[in-house]
Amino acid sequence: MNVLFDGSTTLMRGQGVTGSAGLSSAGRLLIVAIGLQVALALPSLVALMFDDRLLNGITVWSKPLKFQTSLTVMLGTVLLLLPLIETTVREGWGVWLACLVGCVTASGEVLYITLQAARGRASHFNGETPIEALAYGLMGIAAVFLVLSVLAIGLFLLFRPAPDAPTGLRLGGAFGLILGSLLTLVTALALGSGRIAGPGHWVGGIPTDASGLFLLGWSRSGGDLRVPHFFATHIMQTLPIAGLVLDLLAPRLVAAGLVAAGTLSVAVVAATFAQAVAGRPFF
Repeated sequence: MNVLFDGSTTLMRGQGVTGSAGLSSAGRLLIVAIGLQVALALPSLVALMFDDRLLNGITVWSKPLKFQTSLTVMLGTVLLLLPLIETTVREGWGVWLACLVGCVTASGEVLYITLQAARGRASHFNGETPIEALAYGLMGIAAVFLVLSVLAIGLFLLFRPAPDAPTGLRLGGAFGLILGSLLTLVTALALGSGRIAGPGHWVGGIPTDASGLFLLGWSRSGGDLRVPHFFATHIMQTLPIAGLVLDLLAPRLVAAGLVAAGTLSVAVVAATFAQAVAGRPFF
């Protein structure tokens, strides 16, 4: 685990992209983007308590808070895994550019979602005005580039690891980012295309979030395409955690354990996708 602390120390010392520090610059980008999510979440929480406007039967501030939380977790995962990449690579332009793309797209997406909430307007599946239709399309493109940037970091972890990177954590991180990114793109395409049940995340049931599952908001009267999308995205955290646990408790079983964890993760996404398409609620 020393590589984690060594990498964190390097990050905090702050060296530059050319010659002294790509990790520092890439890490700083991630920290700024995470800071933006947190900075927006605080007024969103305050607004949640005083603003009684609703969209789809729930507070207009539900969606921005979910995205602010989710993007904080995603960017934070990348930040924590960066030190597992070989030093010269993580100090190079490839890692820096991938992080820049991720930070810019995540920030743009959350800013638009928060702005629309403040206006009392939907950010997703909203083409009621030409500007909103354009913004929604651009947000979709940005989301693809965000996920691809995370995929790129996963590839760096897989093919250019730090020599002393813990095997389980490194492989769990690599396959978590790669597999999670690919399945996130697939489920996002199904969710955003509207080809399964028209615009929106509902499949059958009552098209409202008012009676949705606690905290998550998933439909309890029909299928909800957000369910497999959620599980796909959080493979990015599930497999690194599984790898870390295997490093600590069963280092000889790292490969088998990660294969099992990855297979189970894919099975959960596939099962919840089939459940949603069939119009059945998750719970």
